[in-house]
Amino acid sequence: MGPQGSGKGTQAARLAEKYGVPAISTGDIFRANIKGGTELGRLAQEYSAKGELVPDEVTNAMVRDRLAQDDARGGFLLDGYPRNAAQVDELDAILADLDVRLDAVVELTADRAELLERLRRRAEIEGREDDTEDVIARRLDIYDEQTAPLTEAYAERGLLARVDGIGEIDEVTRRILDAVTAVTA
Repeated sequence: MGPQGSGKGTQAARLAEKYGVPAISTGDIFRANIKGGTELGRLAQEYSAKGELVPDEVTNAMVRDRLAQDDARGGFLLDGYPRNAAQVDELDAILADLDVRLDAVVELTADRAELLERLRRRAEIEGREDDTEDVIARRLDIYDEQTAPLTEAYAERGLLARVDGIGEIDEVTRRILDAVTAVTA
């Protein structure tokens, strides 16, 4: 978990490789559908262009389907999900149906000014139309309002590892691995 620009995608890929599990990113699923011109992609694009989030029922269904696939049976890493309290409840239900439990929840933290700068650079490099300054600010506000409070619920369950997402990529990865080891010990 963490706000846009905190390094979730980068770190998810590295951790998935280290642990030999798939990194499941709702953002990647949405972008693939947008690029493919699917009905879901068109719907996701409408919301993304306004800086809004894709509705929970669509996101939850995609996650449920993805976690039921064979490659996730040995473990998985979720990137960008859950993002609100209703999705936490849905994830709990999905995991119960699959007889799976979470080992840890990592929250990457970063200063808002650093996040804005990272996202501006990403928009320039990747040419992402949905990364305008207003849209970026709106997504960060949504994170602060809806997602950041979820970390306390996971902290109460003894699952939360807070990690500073600022620094060299290898250093952040090391911090995450150390934090996950501490939570799962």
